[in-house]
Amino acid sequence: MKTGALAEIGALVGDPGRANMLFALVDGRALTARELADQAGVTPQTASGHLSRLVAAGLIRVEPQGRHRYHRLASAEVASMLEAMMQVASFAEPKKPLRLGPRDEAMRKARSCYDHLAGQLGVALADSLVARKLVELDGDGGEVTRAGEQFLMTFGIDATAPTRGRRPFCRPCLDWSERRPHLAGHLGAQLLDRTLELGWVRRLKDTRALAITPKGQQGFRKTFDVSL
Repeated sequence: MKTGALAEIGALVGDPGRANMLFALVDGRALTARELADQAGVTPQTASGHLSRLVAAGLIRVEPQGRHRYHRLASAEVASMLEAMMQVASFAEPKKPLRLGPRDEAMRKARSCYDHLAGQLGVALADSLVARKLVELDGDGGEVTRAGEQFLMTFGIDATAPTRGRRPFCRPCLDWSERRPHLAGHLGAQLLDRTLELGWVRRLKDTRALAITPKGQQGFRKTFDVSL
């Protein structure tokens, strides 16, 4: 890797306005420039300049739709980088007391990390699958076992389908609030999609937090032996 490119990315993310824009997109949503300007607390003109630089660096991509132009993170790798930076930042002030409000509690319990489940729920699901030998995690990689393929198929996820591009099917992603891994990759994304489809979790407005529904409490307990 060229260190110049690394320094450029660090400088881009290091600006508070651009950092706020990037972190507003970590849940996988696509937002307009106006919405991102509001998130960053800057003028639309300033936001336009920030977004141009982020697009040029390959951190954000633009999706035109009708009269609107929507912005989203360019890839899951960008989202993983931002989550890792959030974790490192949490170590920066170890003596500062952590004050959690209602939204923070919800974020810690269950949230989306780009397109997969994170927080206490995401970690608990990963623990359950590993303990039951349905998934094996090793370092930065992961593998679904034969028993895991059958289990996931019953749950509504095809673990034998090939993935597109270079994205791994299953890998651990260190959770910035729990400091333990949850599942990322194609499998992590499918778990989030499936639990949303079943109505086990629902998205909360203007936040990455997810609410676990009463149906979800029962489903997670019965299917994964997970209770929160």
